[in-house]
Amino acid sequence: MILFFSDECQKFCSLRFVDIFKQFFPKESGNSFRKHLKNILGFTPGNISLYKTALTHRSIREAADENNERLEYLGDAILSALAADYLFKRYPYKEEGFLTEMRSKMVNRQQLNEIALRMGLKKITLYNKSDGSLKVSQIFGNTLEALVGAIYLDRGYKKTSKWVAERIILPHMYMEDLELLEINHKNKLYGWANKNGKILEFETINENIENGRRLFTIAAVVDGQAVAEGRAFNKKDASQIAAQIAVDKLGIGRDVEEPE
Repeated sequence: MILFFSDECQKFCSLRFVDIFKQFFPKESGNSFRKHLKNILGFTPGNISLYKTALTHRSIREAADENNERLEYLGDAILSALAADYLFKRYPYKEEGFLTEMRSKMVNRQQLNEIALRMGLKKITLYNKSDGSLKVSQIFGNTLEALVGAIYLDRGYKKTSKWVAERIILPHMYMEDLELLEINHKNKLYGWANKNGKILEFETINENIENGRRLFTIAAVVDGQAVAEGRAFNKKDASQIAAQIAVDKLGIGRDVEEPE
């Protein structure tokens, strides 16, 4: 009896990460997964395990070396550097403030999340679909950053730079539109409040733990009345979401003045 338990324990402990991946993604394992990944990447990946890690969310695997958070950290830094390089060359006469703001718009979480969805990353990302809190999180934008990190480790900086330009920046980021884009909805809402003599506050109305992470609910309060609520895993993002909903709800910036 003791010997049987020992064998089973050893068998369980010897399960490789790729085996666990196949259990959750039986249809995407093997050739099918590689085909989907190759379609997104545009090349045949070398170290496939890197990409599987990049496509695995923490809601499935808690261990730091088995989910994509470390690769997300790496990819975030690389993507930011590549965006800075692109802007520096595209706008040779623009000042530092303009370049910094444009880079923020390029690597904005919502923007990256939308790009990731258009690229089809949701189909091959491994995450807990029953976790309701993930519906308010930009996990696919984070996955895209992790994918950039995996490409960097697999192919090097030069090829990553080429891939980011050809697969992310040129087909999905339109500089003329980004120049006009307002991404700081809190500033926009504060500007409206000041102009109209309103008192604007952001209040944390709920804070709870979901799957080991703190989820914040923050309300945008105008003259003592909650206008909108935002939920995210940090207060900054939650308040920005609340501000964005409030801006849309109040119709701020919707009216365009006719030229005289």
